Amino acid sequence: MKITVDAMGGDFAPKAVVLGAIMAAKKHQAEIVLVGDEAVIKDIIAKENVENLPIEIKNATEVIGMDEHPADAVRVKKDASVVVATNLVKEGVCDAVVSAGSTGAAVAAAQLILKRIRGIGRPAIATPMPTPKGVTLMLDSGANVDSKPEHLAQSGIMGSLYAEHVQKKSKPRVGLLNIGEEETKGNELTKEAYALLKDADINFIGNAEGRDVPKGNFDVVVCDGFIGNVVLKFAESMAKTIFFLIKDAIKEGSLLGKLGAFLLMPTLKGLAKRLDVAEYGGAPLLGVQGYVIISHGSSDEKTISNAVRAAKAYVESNVVNHIKNALTEKKETLNGSV
Repeated sequence: MKITVDAMGGDFAPKAVVLGAIMAAKKHQAEIVLVGDEAVIKDIIAKENVENLPIEIKNATEVIGMDEHPADAVRVKKDASVVVATNLVKEGVCDAVVSAGSTGAAVAAAQLILKRIRGIGRPAIATPMPTPKGVTLMLDSGANVDSKPEHLAQSGIMGSLYAEHVQKKSKPRVGLLNIGEEETKGNELTKEAYALLKDADINFIGNAEGRDVPKGNFDVVVCDGFIGNVVLKFAESMAKTIFFLIKDAIKEGSLLGKLGAFLLMPTLKGLAKRLDVAEYGGAPLLGVQGYVIISHGSSDEKTISNAVRAAKAYVESNVVNHIKNALTEKKETLNGSV
């Protein structure tokens, strides 16, 4: 399997991305195509032990910045790293693309180059969120901030298929993020989406309140991208804040408290690992005709390596075809979405 990586995308690109790709080639036995400034990439690789590793370089002379309009930049900058990388998937040279650059640019490139799956109105970013019961998949977490009811229904179907085929969950429990459990709660968007999800061929078990997400009461939680992105960033910040408060309390505590903290250190490190977004690598973009993994802008080499691992699992799951088949079999659930 060959994965293309946008080497110029991310806060710490290209070095962290290139080093992460090298790590992935070693650890996950993946063939890698690094896309970006060839001279810069070669300079980074020259300092590493990459002998016999399946790593190629594809030159790209442009980069799409975080402040640029995504769709316009993708159309104009034909030689941007994320555009070139996405084209490699369209051409069948690579099986999946990984990018930690502008989320908007990655989504725009996927829609304009790979195209949406027929019957899907909007793609969705499906972000894995750690819980005491495993992982809850939340979508959309930023691809589409202005959703219609049918878009949320599509997200429920796509998320359910991803949870089933990639996360290996039998009959994933799907919920709609709302302000109450009752079917009548929410705004017009959620009320209409509830009716569509209820009729969909998935294990929809009703509304999910905000407190249900971290508890892991649902395997898949559906919401529009505006709300999902706020929830995601709040959760990431809260996890970091809690660990900061713990460290601060230990530092200012008694000798006995510090001894107790020392004894708990292995447990705390294990907890930190479970909450670390780097462990998941990135989130799949569902609804396009190809395999795309979008990583956090602050991704380090470990995150990129795990993103390649996630891309491999995504491709091996054949989720894109499962989604296509689901739309063919259940057209009435998604009418008006094209």
